[in-house]
Amino acid sequence: MSAQGQLAEYLQACRARLRPEQVGLATYGERRRVPGLRREEVASLAGVSASYYVRLEQGQALHASQEVVDALARALQLDAGEHAHLWELARPRKRTAAPKQPVERVSPDTAELIGTFEHVPAILLGRRGDVLAWNALGHALFAGHLDPLSPGRPADRPNMTRLVFLDAHTRELYPNWTVKAHAVVSNLRAVAGKYPDDQELSALVGELATRSPEFARMWANHHVRPCDSTTHRMHHPVAGPLVVNQQTLRIPQAPDQTLTVVTTPPGSDDQAAIALLAQVVSVKEHPRAQRSRAKTSG
Repeated sequence: MSAQGQLAEYLQACRARLRPEQVGLATYGERRRVPGLRREEVASLAGVSASYYVRLEQGQALHASQEVVDALARALQLDAGEHAHLWELARPRKRTAAPKQPVERVSPDTAELIGTFEHVPAILLGRRGDVLAWNALGHALFAGHLDPLSPGRPADRPNMTRLVFLDAHTRELYPNWTVKAHAVVSNLRAVAGKYPDDQELSALVGELATRSPEFARMWANHHVRPCDSTTHRMHHPVAGPLVVNQQTLRIPQAPDQTLTVVTTPPGSDDQAAIALLAQVVSVKEHPRAQRSRAKTSG
């Protein structure tokens, strides 16, 4: 998962996706031995020497300047997220030993923020997709079959990517599971580019690639898409079918942490489904109070 190795693979993948006609190159009906563009074609479109581009694709060049990255992004027709990912892989880095990552913590301010989302599901994820915290609705919507207290135990924290690919309950939550899976992998790719020396992240990728052929295939595609705002169809065992919008918020005091908040259109059936789930959660959390009210009313 070194930055140079990721850069080489990413350039190869992006080059393979483009056809000559997409970039205005004439082929005159010739037979091409490689899918997509040739290395020298990308170099010409970017205005760099073919030998230098070859070194980049072979992982031999130490880094690329911002100007070269911008030129390659234009040549390969990358969008803003892909462009940013390319820069993360190509930018100069100090060669130091990878430090051991400390256990991710939830600050009191962030815990208080999560508590304010009383009527919408909310879930706090760490750098690698580990669940650091969730409110009652977030737990009920995404992983009601798991221990709600597990995020408080670092060794037992659920990992959302692992759940999507290896947990049957989570897979059944998404009727169009492939769309969800691609989104999760594309986001993880962006994180891996930003933190190429994260050994725990490398271990997670290795585990998933070994245990899930679907993950291995999607990971090899090198698609990059940070999760900012996405819409997903779900089929919840309690709330039933619904469509939710998942908005991802960055935590200023902890840039590696993201808070995902689930929203639904006001007055919609989807909002009603979330309200139903909230009622079920309330009953489970306060069974004694419910029984007490029932006796009083009787």
